[in-house]
Amino acid sequence: MSAEQQPLIAAIEAGGTKFVCAVGTGPDKLVAETTIRTTSPRETIHAVSRFLSGAKAEHGPFAAIGIGSFGPVDLHPTSATFGYITTTPKVGWQHTDLVGPLKSQFKVPVGFDTDVNAAVFGEYMWGAGKGCDPLVYITVGTGIGGGVIVNGHLLHGTLHPEIGHLHVPPPPGRDAVMNECQCPFHKNCLEGYASGPAILKRWGKRAEHLPPDHPAWDDVSEVLAHGVTNLILTLSPRRIILGGGVMHQSHLHALIRSKIIRDLNGYLQVPEITRQMDTYLVPPGLGDRSGLLGAIALGQGALRMKLQTRKR
Repeated sequence: MSAEQQPLIAAIEAGGTKFVCAVGTGPDKLVAETTIRTTSPRETIHAVSRFLSGAKAEHGPFAAIGIGSFGPVDLHPTSATFGYITTTPKVGWQHTDLVGPLKSQFKVPVGFDTDVNAAVFGEYMWGAGKGCDPLVYITVGTGIGGGVIVNGHLLHGTLHPEIGHLHVPPPPGRDAVMNECQCPFHKNCLEGYASGPAILKRWGKRAEHLPPDHPAWDDVSEVLAHGVTNLILTLSPRRIILGGGVMHQSHLHALIRSKIIRDLNGYLQVPEITRQMDTYLVPPGLGDRSGLLGAIALGQGALRMKLQTRKR
């Protein structure tokens, strides 16, 4: 089915700083798009619904909504708080019903997941992860998170993957302004050492203002390599995608690849590690749009589920 024939889907990439919203069918067709600053839940959700109402009036009805949200979130469909953002550290957003108001207003099926699960889904459908299963996507930005696809399905369990809080050895960082982990929950985790805010606190400058030869990058790559190595050894993914604002540093992927090879120390004798690391650990094929396009894929999945249920 071509993009012109596919039903329109409303997509929401819900972030702690901004909500990116669009209506379309995938990478080849977005008919409307906007960015909304994340303020209070009431103001932000109202702004989202106003945008979607306007897009519906201009471009016609959409068949489903897909939402990829910052979390933690409740993904259990039978739970009384399904569709809620739960124990987030984002002030004012704890225990916020994100799905309910939009589903009630627009009366369409809603696909809901974490922002990073949405991102891995987008990359699996249209980006650098096509044909790769299992697939891991890690975003390194304001926070660190990860999404996982196994056997064609997004990985859920007791909650959802919280890759950003994998425990890792402290980085060298002897010249850092602050050496302690910045995570309020853990003493030694990926997010607390290598996220954008952690880099600022540890080194006194934002990531984009640090030159490629700054010692911070040895620090960051060390931490991320430890985390990725653990994921290789536990999930055995076909490919790992590293995205997010911090990963815009073009030299960082190469640093991490070399340290993964060092940490594995010859243990995994597979072509992906020994000869194809440049195509094994890669940047996102969809750039910074992985999450938004993944939200479209979530909406398409919710629509398929509704249609299948009708046929039974």
